[in-house]
Amino acid sequence: MLCLAIQDNKRISNNKQDLFVIVLVINDLITRKESKMREISADETNLLYECMEDLGRHHNNTSVYFKGIYPTIPSDEIVKQFADDMRKGISNIAVIEENDKVVGLCKINIEKGSGVLDYLVVLQDKRGQGYGTELMNWAFSKFDEFNVKDIEVKVVYGNDVINLYKKYGFKEKSIILLLQR
Repeated sequence: MLCLAIQDNKRISNNKQDLFVIVLVINDLITRKESKMREISADETNLLYECMEDLGRHHNNTSVYFKGIYPTIPSDEIVKQFADDMRKGISNIAVIEENDKVVGLCKINIEKGSGVLDYLVVLQDKRGQGYGTELMNWAFSKFDEFNVKDIEVKVVYGNDVINLYKKYGFKEKSIILLLQR
């Protein structure tokens, strides 16, 4: 059966490929989730628990030498520390939400003119949708706001997020070695 694509009571196509594309676009519009980025307060850090759990799983999958040791600190303790850091004025956190659920976060620390990109997390099933870039752009705008010139980030060895950081100009400065006995 061949269907016709109609716009403003005029046939615009009866080509099967055009119709397939139209169906895909309509399906995307129907299933698209609303996303927004916002900064959170210290009282909202409990919303970050799922992202921190996902980060631990991701590190266990990608770490070259230390699979299975993550998180080294339980996620609920990390989230509490986030709140403490925010209350001290050290940290800022932005989140990406889809339909009121946090699917990504970025935590930065700024002290004495130096910055740390402390956490950049996007849930596994939400990667590749530009959320990491959106969060990185937020982080750099905050660093610019506070005139931060030196920014540090630590990456678990084997984590491919390093490629995103390199796109922003980060370069390897040192390597930390660990011996577990």
